[in-house]
Amino acid sequence: MKRVYTSVDIGSDTIKVVVCELFNNKLNLLAASSVKSDGIKKGLIVDGKKASDALKKALNDVEEMLGIKIKKVIATVPNYFSEFAIVNGSIDLDPEEEITGQDIVKVFQAAMKEKDKGNKEMVTVIPIDFTVDETKNIKDPKGQKGNKLSTRAVMVLTPKKNILSVASLLENNNLEVVDFTLSSVGDVNSVKNPIIKNGVGAIINIGHETTSISLYNKGIIVNNSMLGVGGKNIDDDISYIYKLTPPDARMIKENFALAHKKYASKSEYYDLTNKLGEDIKINQYEVSEIAMSRLEEILVLARKEINVLTNREVDYILITGGTSSMNNFSLIAEDVLGDKTIVGDIRLVGLRNNKYSAAVGNIAYFISKQKLKGKLFSLISRDDMEELSKNKKSVMNVSNESMLGKVFGYFFSE
Repeated sequence: MKRVYTSVDIGSDTIKVVVCELFNNKLNLLAASSVKSDGIKKGLIVDGKKASDALKKALNDVEEMLGIKIKKVIATVPNYFSEFAIVNGSIDLDPEEEITGQDIVKVFQAAMKEKDKGNKEMVTVIPIDFTVDETKNIKDPKGQKGNKLSTRAVMVLTPKKNILSVASLLENNNLEVVDFTLSSVGDVNSVKNPIIKNGVGAIINIGHETTSISLYNKGIIVNNSMLGVGGKNIDDDISYIYKLTPPDARMIKENFALAHKKYASKSEYYDLTNKLGEDIKINQYEVSEIAMSRLEEILVLARKEINVLTNREVDYILITGGTSSMNNFSLIAEDVLGDKTIVGDIRLVGLRNNKYSAAVGNIAYFISKQKLKGKLFSLISRDDMEELSKNKKSVMNVSNESMLGKVFGYFFSE
């Protein structure tokens, strides 16, 4: 049976809407949209009207592709001031009955009761493992029997305003939120692989205005930090030096500058008119030096934050976010962070940018939670599913040989 899921990631630079279909244990892309944000600063909504207009445009784009109305979504909330607490819970079982998804929900509820949330709101509970009687380290206890079921889990908390601002925006656009997740939870679930599954590492998400550094242990987030710098700082540097408008500076960064000067051309120029009305020539090598200098600063700061989050040597550092899609980014990443560095690579028809990592990963995370609870359901109705099937020409089908098929083929493998 096919099931369809929609994820919304509200960033300070762009609002991303991604629609995927789970079929035969493979996740395929159906539609994606990214529109310029407005009314959002550093991930927080500061002008509801402007943010709502931007969200409507992103939604309209995917609805036109699919031919159906989006009604239910998975939503990301800002990472600011998040808290990650290990909680434990247990429940008594009927030894004659097999453990069900309902029992798993109950043991999670028991674990959540132990933590005083204070003035924060729970975003999600990520299971570490389960214990049935004396048998430990069980990943999925469904179908087993015993007298007692216990769990260790990570409860993710965030300030209530982080959730309420996003919830209000989505509600004003007639969207029902079925699940909230941090973008840093989505990041790790977009690139599941054996190294991340078994090791201790960090993911650096270089966004537009901020950079998120998240620490993971065996694929589970345990801590998070934020830096007040991002890709916009590169835009500002280019704009200041060449006296360009912000849109022109961004265009130069994305389409002409390289993240590392090593392969930049000293003889290649880009001609344009600056904001003073002067005709100028921008040399690729020189503008790449500007971008590289700022990226070095961001990555050095991120490395320091990783050392603050843990005194252990990490097994990997994964870098994602829109800025990491710059040409030659892997060179600067390895120069600053070493050979344990991996640059994310979401290469799909319609999703050729790492800025989609949280949106795509949160769909994967939502499905994994539903599988654990023993109930997979679609976010669109049967009628909409039939309508979607009639509009195949509007849907971007992704083969199982795509990058997404490979990534989630591993993640969803039985």
